[in-house]
Amino acid sequence: MKTVLRILALAAGIAAVAGPALADEALAKAKNCMACHAVDKKLVGPSYKDVAKKYAGDASAVETLAAKVIKGGSGVWGPVPMPANSQVNEADAKKLVTWILSLK
Repeated sequence: MKTVLRILALAAGIAAVAGPALADEALAKAKNCMACHAVDKKLVGPSYKDVAKKYAGDASAVETLAAKVIKGGSGVWGPVPMPANSQVNEADAKKLVTWILSLK
C-alpha cells in the first residue's frame, strides 16, 4: 500500500511540474508558433531556449516580447521578420512568453 501511495505522489508531482509547461507548448502549437520556432533549435526564427537566454533577467521582457508576438518585429534575430500574429490575444501572448522565458 505504501508503495502505491509513493507512486501516486510521485506521479502527481511530475504532473504538477510538467502540466503547465505542456499546456503552454500546446498553446504555442495551437497558435501556429511552432511553424517557425522550436524549443531547442533554430528554425525560421530562434529557438525558444535562445530567446530565454537572451532575455534572462530583463524585467520588461514579458511585456516587450508579448507585444512582438502580436505586432511582429524585425532585426533582433537577423533579417527575417516575424510577422504579426493578430490571432493571439494579449493574455495568451503573455502566457506564451512567460513559458518561453522559463525554458532552460
